[in-house]
Amino acid sequence: MKKLEIEKIIKNFSHKTILIIGDVMIDSYLWGKVERISPEAPVPIISSTKRENRMGGAANVALNIQSLGGKAILCSVIGKDNKGKIFLELMEKNFLKKDGIFLNKNRKTTVKTRIISHNQHLLRIDEEINDYLNKYSEKKFFHKIKEILLKNKIDAVIFEDYDKGLITPFLIKKIVKISNENNIPILTDPKKRNFNFYKNITVFKPNFKELKEGLKIEIKKNDFKSIFKASQILIKKNKHKYIMVTLSELGIFICDENNYYQIPTKVRDVTDVSGAGDTVISVASLCIASNLNFLDTARISNLAGGLVCEKVGVVPINKMEILKKIWN
Repeated sequence: MKKLEIEKIIKNFSHKTILIIGDVMIDSYLWGKVERISPEAPVPIISSTKRENRMGGAANVALNIQSLGGKAILCSVIGKDNKGKIFLELMEKNFLKKDGIFLNKNRKTTVKTRIISHNQHLLRIDEEINDYLNKYSEKKFFHKIKEILLKNKIDAVIFEDYDKGLITPFLIKKIVKISNENNIPILTDPKKRNFNFYKNITVFKPNFKELKEGLKIEIKKNDFKSIFKASQILIKKNKHKYIMVTLSELGIFICDENNYYQIPTKVRDVTDVSGAGDTVISVASLCIASNLNFLDTARISNLAGGLVCEKVGVVPINKMEILKKIWN
């Protein structure tokens, strides 16, 4: 595809609406300075200078869609707790609608606290529940998503699975059926527990580790022919259209049932890989919704994933950053 055509597609992301279904969380950052070691144990003492809360998980995907110019509709379940209130405040601050958010007194709002000093990630503390939703909550959540799907013009659906129990086999089956019936492309960022419950997906996007674990195989990251064979197994077994595998420093692998490509990453000053996968699937969803071919989709997604790694923490990318770099 010609440069001007791709530029036009990226600029027209603003006409696309993406429905994101997945586990949301608060990414909490504690910034400070380390100048001495604790006398109590051989660990650094951090003098806190700043604390910040950001939206993470599926919420970061929604922020990326929004930053790229698209409209994001976020569907998730959070705890009926103080952290849940903070999450809703963050949604308001970031101009995201709460229509698809459910409060559940039996759930805990997921929080990941990262401790950072001099741009070095020292420690992460996770607070979460990862049991599947109970049957009552599952059905109630499904009917809300179905209502949103059928009342809005949705251009693509993303399953952003962080394995916290929100996305269940029942939910996957029902949403995929409705999406396929309405010719809405589906993209999935899977985790191990639900890996083989996803079927009939437009773009199935595991990372390399998830691909190996999901198929229970041992292959090398740079053995692209073996990755292609593994992907063909997935395509045949679960009837996916495209497999996109993120390979960290080796870029992105993408294939359909007949052909594969590996798009190498450009050498960058990598500061933090947090949120890179969220950025890749966000860009890919807008490209697929815009009918961009799967090879150019992978190229642009790979570029965007690399750009976000130059930033500290989970930060959304915007389309102007992509347009500036796309032809460099």
